[in-house]
Amino acid sequence: MTESPLREADAARAMNGLRRIVRALRAGDSEIERAIGISSAQLFALRQIVRRPGRSVSDLAASTLTTQSSISEVVTRLVRRGLVTKKISDGDHRISRLEATAAGRAALANAPETTQERLLAALARLSATKQRQLATGLDELLVAAGLQTLEPTMFFEESFIERPQSARGRRRFAGRTVAGVGGVEGSPEVVDEGESA
Repeated sequence: MTESPLREADAARAMNGLRRIVRALRAGDSEIERAIGISSAQLFALRQIVRRPGRSVSDLAASTLTTQSSISEVVTRLVRRGLVTKKISDGDHRISRLEATAAGRAALANAPETTQERLLAALARLSATKQRQLATGLDELLVAAGLQTLEPTMFFEESFIERPQSARGRRRFAGRTVAGVGGVEGSPEVVDEGESA
């Protein structure tokens, strides 16, 4: 039995919608990596940390609408690059508080808005009913496709390769030339001095 034209049209609309989202996420990720040398997921998390310093990893997971395990991997990379610090909470030694470094704040100065942020803002503008319908529809699609058990990592973060700093080109902050964005103090001005590999 063939599908009705209307049902085929709806399926095409759904697939095209998914293609547009994936295309926007991929293009945005590439743009951000070229501009500041980190992934869009890392930029997304970094901006949340700057907006509310001292938050915990679990708080960050809640604000980015992701799992704690996924955001922990992103935070680890930000710490390794010198953009974020983790400090044990005075009140509870089981909790680490996150703070952006001077280099982290400088990296945000000219950073574009991420596609994740645009999607979150768009979701917030939908009514509660529309949000629930969208979530239910996506859940049903994942089950039908047998994809419901996949870990919902942050977009493209698992494919982000931390190449050597020299491979990303060099950027100058406040008159100093440095590789990438880690460990930079001072003014947030960024000037590219090479292309990404």
